[in-house]
Amino acid sequence: MKTFRIGGVHPAENKLSADQPIKVAELPRVAVFPLSQHIGAPAKPIVKKGDKVKVGQMIAEAGGFVSANIFSSVSGTVLKLDTCIDASGYDKPAIHITVEGDEWMPEIDRSKDIVRLEARPDLTGRDIVEKIKGAGIVGLGGATFPCHVKLCPPPGSKPECVIINAVECEPYLTADHRLMLEHADEIIVGTLLLMKAAGVSQGYIAIESNKPDAIQLMQLKAMTVYGIEVVPLKVRYPQGGEKQLIDAVIGRQVPAPPALPVSVGAIIQNVGTAFAVYEAVMKNKPLFERVVTVTGKSLGNCQNFLVRLGTPMSQLIDACGGLPEDTGKVIGGGPMMGKALPTTEVPVCKGSSGVLIMRDEESHRKPASTCIRCAKCVSACPMGLEPYLLSACAETQNWEKMEKEMVTSCIECGCCQFTCPANRPLLDLVRLGKSTVMGIIKSRNTK
Repeated sequence: MKTFRIGGVHPAENKLSADQPIKVAELPRVAVFPLSQHIGAPAKPIVKKGDKVKVGQMIAEAGGFVSANIFSSVSGTVLKLDTCIDASGYDKPAIHITVEGDEWMPEIDRSKDIVRLEARPDLTGRDIVEKIKGAGIVGLGGATFPCHVKLCPPPGSKPECVIINAVECEPYLTADHRLMLEHADEIIVGTLLLMKAAGVSQGYIAIESNKPDAIQLMQLKAMTVYGIEVVPLKVRYPQGGEKQLIDAVIGRQVPAPPALPVSVGAIIQNVGTAFAVYEAVMKNKPLFERVVTVTGKSLGNCQNFLVRLGTPMSQLIDACGGLPEDTGKVIGGGPMMGKALPTTEVPVCKGSSGVLIMRDEESHRKPASTCIRCAKCVSACPMGLEPYLLSACAETQNWEKMEKEMVTSCIECGCCQFTCPANRPLLDLVRLGKSTVMGIIKSRNTK
């Protein structure tokens, strides 16, 4: 069974909600939409206080090519254009909408009928890209890179295949797993649409072997179409990283930045993104809801919810029985790459894949001690870096050395910190150094 070649770890899976069907979450009383729900320029609001909106109506337009439109997930009245605290912990510009009923835009097809690609022979690759762009679709695996940008590679780059990332290697998260089990047909059509948009004839759906039911179902569905192969992979974190997934599936290694996945012929899209592409192109439904896992060892009722964007995470936690008494941290995302939330009132956004309730006993860091030079962090790094060295450079603010040691290649997966027997805050230090070095490079390039 395939996997990537360098580094990686095997954290406990803890897929507590894998058997829980997707449940439709209740509508919030007030929906909050941050204008930065994607990598790139923030969206620009096109509504004002007092405006009436419907479900699926655009409320903010993309602020540039690398940006994405934002649509209301509710019907009601614009309460205010203000700010809100998002998952980063900072106040960000946002649109607040008071929910009144549930009136959808009439052009959205709400039927359950599956629309196959054969039913739309008129669709061109360009049509699909424009539809994706118009629907505000971004990478739903967490990176939130605008989907249409990936489908418009730079000159000189020639895509050869589309790889659907259905790995879901983060512990606890099961949203993608349930999506495959309940919407396999739509995902197949979405994959074909992405292939047509990219101008390629080969597509892969990569799934880790801890999801045998999803592998079996997707293989069954893929048998009826030409050009899609389901690729089972060994369970190994961080196999969901773009570079690791490309290595595992087609055996090619992406060079250091500024090289992109398309530099070796691959375009990566999350399985949730493929589903959203199907809904946008075939159902005329923009991105305004997504599947979110709410989980934790002490949580009364772990669930996978279909959630309207803008819903406060506190509402989802309450629907699972409320915060347990032994809660230490609430994490947005999974335990490896997720971040502690400053408040449970943070709204669900396009990149919100999960809410993890961590027990107090497992949420505290152990005291750090001196590096013992064991090199476990080096063996675990999937990018072939030396985290102990990079962290030491960050502590001494030796940014020049960090740049030479390729800190910009770090994918911030946390494997180094996970394996460190001295409990060193390696990821924190490397992340600080990386952001500083990237700022220096940006300043240098703008002179």
